[in-house]
Amino acid sequence: MSCMRFFSVRLTNALTWMCLTLGISSSTFAAAPVNLTISTGSVSGVYYPAGGAICRLLNKSQKQHQLRCSVTASEGSIANIQKLRNNEVPLAIIQSDIEHHAFTGTSEFEQSGAMPQLRALFSLYSEAFTLVVREDGNIVQLSELVGKRIDLGNIGSGERATMELLMQQLNWKQTDFSQISGLHADERAQALCDNQIDAFVYVAGHPNGAIREATNSCDVKLLSLPAELIANILKAHPEYSATTIAGGLYRDNDSDINTFGVTSALLTTDKLDDETAYQIVKATMENLTQLERSHPALKGLKPENMTHVGLTVPLHPGAARYYREHKIKM
Repeated sequence: MSCMRFFSVRLTNALTWMCLTLGISSSTFAAAPVNLTISTGSVSGVYYPAGGAICRLLNKSQKQHQLRCSVTASEGSIANIQKLRNNEVPLAIIQSDIEHHAFTGTSEFEQSGAMPQLRALFSLYSEAFTLVVREDGNIVQLSELVGKRIDLGNIGSGERATMELLMQQLNWKQTDFSQISGLHADERAQALCDNQIDAFVYVAGHPNGAIREATNSCDVKLLSLPAELIANILKAHPEYSATTIAGGLYRDNDSDINTFGVTSALLTTDKLDDETAYQIVKATMENLTQLERSHPALKGLKPENMTHVGLTVPLHPGAARYYREHKIKM
């Protein structure tokens, strides 16, 4: 036996003995964990904790699939679409109307173009268009927003795009308000309570931290939308649905609020490999109870709804494979 081969054999035997002694399999050295990032939203919203909960479920079973997940905050759904378009992140939570417009290249995506590469893993929870106003602002109905100081939502957020759609339905312009702003989600409650604005809009799951902060800190109320307006929006935009914010979720807001809403979803692109998509769905679906416990807005998730409700882009093949294997209706 040559000298080089002798040392090679001795080294191999030594490594094998060390692995057996420490209980380490050879596969441990074969592949380093693949890092995945989910782009979410404001830390005071629901996207951020929802993304964090999905990551925890995936990381819990990391030894099985070598995937390591983390979350990053963002401006919201539109910003998340751009991150997917630019390949900055492989995963993002996005509301269904923005999902639809990005896929088809319509509305705010006319200039940047369609994204036929978008794929869905699953939908999550309903998000309601929410209008929060000061009690002393003399705003009892929607039409009384005219001439007031309103926050439309920060640029890059889904609520700003949704509010602009509502303004189109009403033939409103930004000049119809005495003041407009584009605050981040975690700044709106303070601005409302400090009397810097009269109202703000939010598209969110409920209960929501930012809205709860406002209702607990000062006298504010949630405002219902007229039934006719909701019907007109749904007729023109099937990506929306009528929804109700239950009374009693917030201080001094005991009545149900009638509005319209969207559905949030975990999206990716066709660049994500099938096995990774499969493992993300598997970790989520097999630990759905834990996901529901992570935030009140996530209660009541059902696999048979998560495969299609609110999804306006095709399912990723890896996700579809999991649903087929487990006979979950798509």
